[in-house]
Amino acid sequence: MDINVQELKQKLDSKEEFVFIDVREVHENEEFNLGATLIPLGEIAGKLEDLADAKDKEVVVHCRSGARSGMAKSLMQQAGFSNVRNLEGGVLAWIDAFGR
Repeated sequence: MDINVQELKQKLDSKEEFVFIDVREVHENEEFNLGATLIPLGEIAGKLEDLADAKDKEVVVHCRSGARSGMAKSLMQQAGFSNVRNLEGGVLAWIDAFGR
């Protein structure tokens, strides 16, 4: 089940514990970020072993619009991650809802 920006904001505001990953490129993250750990999509496959302790935790992935994070979600699910959620609409939806 994916997550929308309102749900994500509530999680962040209440300081819920989850793994938060930004799969955009470095320059996009430097321009605007939500505080997630940056692992660009092209690097995620090589980092899955490093994330193995999060396999049973809630993981939220995001990108600019939801497409790249959708791919990251699929990769992670194929690698055995059980609770990966894609941010619907990505950073664009966040900016639309809450601004920068």
